[in-house]
Amino acid sequence: MTVIDAYLDAAGQAAALLENPEVDAAWERPSALSEMTVGGLSGHLAYQIFSVDSALDEPDSPLAPIPLLEHYARAAWIDAPLDGEVNAGIRANGEGIAADGASSLAARARTALAGQKAALAGRSGDQAVFMPQTGWALSLDDFLVTRMLELSVHMDDLCVSVGITGQALPDAVFDPVLVLLTRLAARRHGQAAMLRALARVERAPGAVNAI
Repeated sequence: MTVIDAYLDAAGQAAALLENPEVDAAWERPSALSEMTVGGLSGHLAYQIFSVDSALDEPDSPLAPIPLLEHYARAAWIDAPLDGEVNAGIRANGEGIAADGASSLAARARTALAGQKAALAGRSGDQAVFMPQTGWALSLDDFLVTRMLELSVHMDDLCVSVGITGQALPDAVFDPVLVLLTRLAARRHGQAAMLRALARVERAPGAVNAI
């Protein structure tokens, strides 16, 4: 399975979750994430799908793609305070995307996904994708891995928020997300911390969070 196929699977799961009546019923309630409603979290989840449209709409990138880990090293939201401008903007964007309610958001996500199945057909994973929100480019495959990470994490957030059990991710989605999170965690905490967390519980550190 290609990365493109894996992304489409993950986005399909996210779109199905947005259609869950439990999400609609909890729309105005606080989510599992601080200062975000269930609606706002749903909007942020859907944004991960919509952002692929934005990337595909960009003209051919004049810039060479940077490595995936470098993308996260440059990311402004990494370690940004909860009440800082970056995170406040993310929350406001999610609420804005969700402003028309659960059914509208779910329908928009389905429409976007249907269009992407056609737009991504035949695309090369090596293609450079320029991201105007960052000012740099990633390969299409790497960009879609960033979307899969976001979709995976925020689907879990949304399931926890509304009290439902999430569907297991396909291996083609989970494996690259796990590798990316592990590499980010190792960069933050060091190789020894990761080895101990996974293999030596008696010496495991208190935290090995990736982001």
